[in-house]
Amino acid sequence: MRKDSGLAIRPARGFEPAALAWTHFGKAELFDWRRTRRLVRAAELIMAHPQGTLPGKLGVRAEAVGLYRLARRPEVTHASVLEAHRQWTLQRMREHAGVVLLVHDTTELDYSAITALREQLGQIGNGSRRGYLCHNSLAVALDGQGRRQVLGLASQVLHQRRDVPRGETPAAKRRHPERESRLWVRGCQTAGPAPRDALWVDLCDRGGDTIEFLEFEVRNGRHFVVRMSRDRTLEGDEHLAAGRIHRKLLSYVQEQPALGLRQVHVPGAPGRRARQATVAISSAPLRLRAGRFARGECRGDRLELWVVRVWEIDAPPGVEPLEWLLLSDLPADGLERAGQKVDWYEHRPVIEDYHKGLKTGLGIEGARFTEASHLEPVIALLSVTAAVLLGLRDAGRQASADSTPATALVPAVWVLVLASFLARRAARLQRRRHDPPGPDMSLQRFSIEVAKLGGFMARKSDGPPGWLTLWKGWEKLQLMVEGYVAMKEQKCVHE
Repeated sequence: MRKDSGLAIRPARGFEPAALAWTHFGKAELFDWRRTRRLVRAAELIMAHPQGTLPGKLGVRAEAVGLYRLARRPEVTHASVLEAHRQWTLQRMREHAGVVLLVHDTTELDYSAITALREQLGQIGNGSRRGYLCHNSLAVALDGQGRRQVLGLASQVLHQRRDVPRGETPAAKRRHPERESRLWVRGCQTAGPAPRDALWVDLCDRGGDTIEFLEFEVRNGRHFVVRMSRDRTLEGDEHLAAGRIHRKLLSYVQEQPALGLRQVHVPGAPGRRARQATVAISSAPLRLRAGRFARGECRGDRLELWVVRVWEIDAPPGVEPLEWLLLSDLPADGLERAGQKVDWYEHRPVIEDYHKGLKTGLGIEGARFTEASHLEPVIALLSVTAAVLLGLRDAGRQASADSTPATALVPAVWVLVLASFLARRAARLQRRRHDPPGPDMSLQRFSIEVAKLGGFMARKSDGPPGWLTLWKGWEKLQLMVEGYVAMKEQKCVHE
């Protein structure tokens, strides 16, 4: 199969909601073509209007009732709704010639407000609330310059935390097949192995730092970068640093000399602005083995790994300095190889963007069903929608987006409506300093102008538009296009 190094999502008919819906749901196996058609129709409406309540997304009562009836069918499950998109994502991963990151993380979906579901769902939070642990594996393709394109969901696991019986022993907990720590292994198993000539890298935050997961990765020939969460005992006498042999991982890596300095982007968070941090990088090889009380099922395999330490130099006053300790099976000797692992880990926050899109953008926790089996297919539908729209955001950030006409990937009528709106607004405000973009605008300019509709300021100090402003602008543009098409059709009828 020919390798494809391009990164933009390229459904056959562009970025129209109808085309996107067909691409990601048109091959869903629901044992009746009418059910698949209903699913595609619901996805089309939600992709055009992703925000608000589920009935608000669907627009009219008949569409909402159609989706509710579809979700009640026993053939329509979380897995059957997700599978067509998942296979599409895996195919894009196999075709990509560069690095593919599988970013794994778990988020809580809270449905405590739905009384009828409380006995059907598991504990979340401190145990007083009910919902799912939703473990997502997001596929992200990197080009030669390190720019990313979200491809889609390679795996999603809905897990219900069990009620642990009083007096259950630690050994029984480790042997239980439904323990939480297995989510990281299940996510990788569902995604499957990489092709022989491909480089797929599992990227995990501290939740994936278990010996069970590390053993699974090494035993199955997978590659990974995992942020370390706990100190561990090293095996052997060859862990030398600062003139002495170390028995603990943390002291061993902290006494390694710096290989060099570089800049790392620190994303913003509530109460914290995004910034560029100057960090030092060091690395060292190490050997681990499961301890006596290791979490999960461990065979005691010898693990030959590398550790990369990243720590901030001269952090701003009042700001906690950045520090990452990254474990990887891939060699990290020298600044270039160690820096590569840091580059990959810098992309991990994309899954936090995804979770934010699921909850704040699509309002996935606002879905109201009284049966968990009816809720789960809708979770899959909204989860795929969030991944697709996140991929559209990245498409406007590619290096080629500045030279690619917007009409190459979006309908010409969208560009025409947007250009007309910008021209009328400029004339109304009498802005003559800069001419508004015309119908020949680039994909990058189209993306920025759509984000401006959603509130993006586009100041020099601003980075690229985020998912929230893009989604708001996307929805406004859909309404403008629908109005334009309706007026044109009305005019044709009168004529």
